[in-house]
Amino acid sequence: MTPLFVFGTLRHLPLLRVVAGARAVQVEAATLPDHAVLHAVDRAGAVQEFPVCQPRTGAQATGLLLRPDPVVRARLDAYERVFGYELASVSVTTASGPVEALIYRPEPGEWNGGAPWSLDDWARDWGRVTTATAAEVMTLLPQTEPRHIRTRYRMLQARVTSRQRAEAEPAPATLRRAPAGDDVQIARLRAPYTGFFGVEEADLRFRRFDGALSRPVTRAAFVMADAVTVLPYDPVQDLVLLVEQYRFGVHTRGDRNPWVLETIAGRIDAGETPEDAARRESLEEAGLELRALLPVPAFYPSPAAVSEFIHAYVGLATLDPGTQATAGLETEAEDIRPHVLPFPRLLHLIDSGEVATAPVLISALWLASQRDALRAESR
Repeated sequence: MTPLFVFGTLRHLPLLRVVAGARAVQVEAATLPDHAVLHAVDRAGAVQEFPVCQPRTGAQATGLLLRPDPVVRARLDAYERVFGYELASVSVTTASGPVEALIYRPEPGEWNGGAPWSLDDWARDWGRVTTATAAEVMTLLPQTEPRHIRTRYRMLQARVTSRQRAEAEPAPATLRRAPAGDDVQIARLRAPYTGFFGVEEADLRFRRFDGALSRPVTRAAFVMADAVTVLPYDPVQDLVLLVEQYRFGVHTRGDRNPWVLETIAGRIDAGETPEDAARRESLEEAGLELRALLPVPAFYPSPAAVSEFIHAYVGLATLDPGTQATAGLETEAEDIRPHVLPFPRLLHLIDSGEVATAPVLISALWLASQRDALRAESR
């Protein structure tokens, strides 16, 4: 079988092991003459974390020569097809001389080349999340077309990042129980649906408060990436900003008015912090630059059935009472109308039920407790 030359993320051995599975792969250092490994840049000019390999006279693209067996080769091919890559022939140089090999390349014109790409930098910033996401991808591939996974890949990354964030966060247990390693025993885990949201279903037993394990039960949950919410507040004018948009979930419940008054909100993308996401979403949904972010207690909105965890903020900003322009990303079919209103009116809207979303309620209650101090500091 013709060997494969890999120049990018598959040079990261933890990732290669996940994609290859349990089978060993023979690996040899190699270079591709007159080529450079560069950051991929999309048509809009956004720099990506992964690389492309493009012709460049006099350059040497460093990589690995893989000699996989047919099973591993099929797994590698399927993984690369997720990203729209297909095989092309190249001649690489090894310590023992030139070798005819195959390389994974994107469709012509799919990506432009940017600055030189560093495996070490990528491994530091992206290696862990990409390796964990690859494990999710390889689980999906037997029953899912690679092109379908490609459209969901960023959401998979965001979910993996959320899980890693949760594992790193403190889990205080001064009142609730402190779990041991065997307190939840999963016999079988299934993922019947993976799209914008995921669904996981498990057969499990959990530790009861009397110390015994529960009887076997089946539980299902929506798997979602962490999110941020921002309630913008102008302490000088005592104004807040809400956004209004159509919400399908409210429509599905049968609510007579599916246009909802909310905080600014959005998913935390892989590679960004909750604070980064809060500032990005404020620009996208309201064209608003925030002076400061004040953390509101973070929370699970529906812990019995949804993995979503919300990092909530009050964002200090200068608000314009005459704001009327709609906002939102056209690529996501967003149609968002901002409303700037006095804080007392927000409380009236909550009392009347016109505002009925948890992030607004929680953020407004927190702001009410801090409002006098914030106003005094702004004078």
